Amino acid sequence: MAGGGVKGGLRYGATDELGVKAVEQAMPTPDLHATILHLMGLDHEELTYRYAGRDFRLTDVAGEVHSGIFA
Repeated sequence: MAGGGVKGGLRYGATDELGVKAVEQAMPTPDLHATILHLMGLDHEELTYRYAGRDFRLTDVAGEVHSGIFA
């Protein structure tokens, strides 16, 4: 994500003492995808399509953009 608008040398969040589980500022996969799409200039909510009566999108229905990593 270097050169894409993310702060250089950034550590985002924290893990437990064994490094197994995120304890602060966890970023689930849909949030990571939404943030990457935002950095590419796309709104992940506009990529919604309806199929079988349900809305689908790349980030499912849970993705949020984490703006704390932007430069």
